[in-house]
Amino acid sequence: MAKQENGPRQRSGGIWDPLKDSTTDRKVAAGIPRTPQSESPSYRLAYIDDDFLCRDELRPVRLQLELLKVEMNLAERGIRSTIVMFGGARIPAPGASAWAARNETQRANLEAASVFYEEARKFARLCGEYSAKHDHQEYVVMTGGGPGVMEAGNRGAAEAGAPSIGLNIVLPHEQAPNAFVTPELSFNFHYFAIRKMHFLMRAKAIAIFPGGFGTMDEFFEAVTLIQTKRMAPIPLILFGEAFWRRIIDFDALAEFGTIAPEDVELLNFVETAEQAWKVIVDHYEH
Repeated sequence: MAKQENGPRQRSGGIWDPLKDSTTDRKVAAGIPRTPQSESPSYRLAYIDDDFLCRDELRPVRLQLELLKVEMNLAERGIRSTIVMFGGARIPAPGASAWAARNETQRANLEAASVFYEEARKFARLCGEYSAKHDHQEYVVMTGGGPGVMEAGNRGAAEAGAPSIGLNIVLPHEQAPNAFVTPELSFNFHYFAIRKMHFLMRAKAIAIFPGGFGTMDEFFEAVTLIQTKRMAPIPLILFGEAFWRRIIDFDALAEFGTIAPEDVELLNFVETAEQAWKVIVDHYEH
């Protein structure tokens, strides 16, 4: 008996599947003769109809897709845990000009902050070296995928020969993927909320460097989840105590009563990559 065109196949994991797959039908649909009927948007297969998928009513589906795509990719790579790095996109590498500076004060501050770029790079290198001992499945560096501190994180991991993850988001500026993100682990998002979920879903620790509104948003999201016990108490590591104490008066919040005094103890202030790594080691091994 001749083999049927729509013969049985096996899915990933050896699962028997007698049904015709959607990829085949997508190719078949592309070859259908062009007629007024087949050219109508209504005739498009729903799952390859961009206009349909972008309708307001499909927002719940798009949210689910953004959650699933990254989760499935990381699971297939066997990535079990991550070290997340947040920080300013505008902080330059040592010796580089502060491209985002609007005046001389900003230029001086940002170029002085290049020390954090270097510490982020060193810290990510330490993470990458440890990750290598676990087949790059544990302590995988994850950043927002853009420039500045994010670039330093992906760069340090690459220098250690380790893969790293970049979670970009569509913005008018600053968010093109940096050259050090592992291409197969470079993702792009529309929804900030789903992106932040992926930052936290595998996090063993979060290292937070000086940054702007985006960094603050990510920091407060994480510390709120830990404070409210919606998330395990993983290390929250803030690089540059002088910066953070000046920008946010944590003790004043505790004194006023809007946070508990012990909430301040959720934070670990460090200056160097080695100090940050010690926080992680002490948390998980002691």
